[in-house]
Amino acid sequence: MSWAIDPLCPLGQALEVYRQRISILKKGYEQERYRIAHLCRTWLADVAVAQITSVMISQYRDERLQTINPRTGKRISAATVRLELSLLSNFFDIARIEWGACEANPCVNVRKPKPAAGRTRRLLPNEERILLARCNNLPTPEMSIVVIIALETAMRQGEILSLRWEHIDLRGRIAHLPQTKNGSQRDVPLSLKAREAIMRLGIKDNGRLFSYTSNGLKSSWRNITQSVGISDLHFHDLRHEAISRLFELGTMDSMEIASISGHKSMSMLKRYTHLKAQRLVKKLDPIRGKVRQLLLGYLLPYPAIEQQQGNLYIIKVPDFNITAYGLSRDEAISSTELQLLKGIISCIRDGVSVPKPGQRMQMDALPPSTFIYPLGSE
Repeated sequence: MSWAIDPLCPLGQALEVYRQRISILKKGYEQERYRIAHLCRTWLADVAVAQITSVMISQYRDERLQTINPRTGKRISAATVRLELSLLSNFFDIARIEWGACEANPCVNVRKPKPAAGRTRRLLPNEERILLARCNNLPTPEMSIVVIIALETAMRQGEILSLRWEHIDLRGRIAHLPQTKNGSQRDVPLSLKAREAIMRLGIKDNGRLFSYTSNGLKSSWRNITQSVGISDLHFHDLRHEAISRLFELGTMDSMEIASISGHKSMSMLKRYTHLKAQRLVKKLDPIRGKVRQLLLGYLLPYPAIEQQQGNLYIIKVPDFNITAYGLSRDEAISSTELQLLKGIISCIRDGVSVPKPGQRMQMDALPPSTFIYPLGSE
């Protein structure tokens, strides 16, 4: 069986051969099939393969960049046109080298549209609440679980939809991906929230977790975001949000995050290292938050005995055996606050239990007459 294609074969027919022989073997076949179908509807499809020139490819590029997407009402993105030109370039390489249908690749010297800057759309907290509330009102829990998994694992849409029960280790909290976009397998750790979401599906021994197809999910996502008034939010933005949150935790380095996200090139992660400092301040290492709460638990008001001898003010805090003096009441209180703070810190430093407020008051015959705050009066 000859694989040669007549040089006078129209591009549309030749692309169909390319789809059946070449595209079908690719992991991104569904997307490439869609692009081929579009190309076969254009004027370029009627031109013979050997007669297509770089001028024609350039004309197609410019016309395509001006095309309005009827679904979004916006112009076709530069990224879409770049992918179509890349497909055509690969087709002409195959047609020239393996099929003998042309003498040169007319796409080689054609300028490709500049790639747009990487999207930086973040999912706002209020948007997340609204989105999940809408998903929870759907007839099935699938979409809400898909959204949670996307935000908790940073998996791509295709990776989520390809999840199978036989690759889910709920006890070890691992989702195994036998095939990924970059061609390698990957194990993705599941947070407790992600595991709980998966369990809501009803645990099975085998089969797919989700019934959505790629187009079905895109359609549902579009309908949901429009129904709740969320604009310019792509499903892929959830992956960007998830990776951003991993960086903001401050507990993992870039290599560890790349092992979760599946990025092979570290340069692809550079866009996440310039997150706004204001957001980082709000989302500091959880350990620091725990230390802060622990310290605040010690900085309590302690009962004290206040006395005056002539012009001298005396304040005692029995719990720490503190006696402070001052020529005025304010001076005595300030001195007591400082000694109390030092006493608490010394106990923490030395590993000694910090006395509870009022623990030693019974040792003094006088009742408390005031309270001293370690960080000043409130």
